[in-house]
Amino acid sequence: MGKRTKKVGPTRGLGPRYGATVRKRYIKIITEMKKDHRCPQCGLPRVKRVSVGVWKCGKCGFTFTGGAYTPTTKLGAVAKRVAKGMPVEEAEAPEE
Repeated sequence: MGKRTKKVGPTRGLGPRYGATVRKRYIKIITEMKKDHRCPQCGLPRVKRVSVGVWKCGKCGFTFTGGAYTPTTKLGAVAKRVAKGMPVEEAEAPEE
């Protein structure tokens, strides 16, 4: 005999409300948020969310800011790459 109930994961408290698309988005965001993330300082996968945008490593205690649901965002990665790639001397206009 098969199972009588379906496992619903993070949406268990929502029931049939809010529509399938909204529940699928919610599942995607919450599962991404709850999984272990790597610490930028010690490199171990022990980072957990403290509050919205605040993340803390359980091993070394390093606290840092990031996205609301993930410790790094696409925009933050682009900004870091741009800041790293352009030295300060080149940023200033040459005087003639």
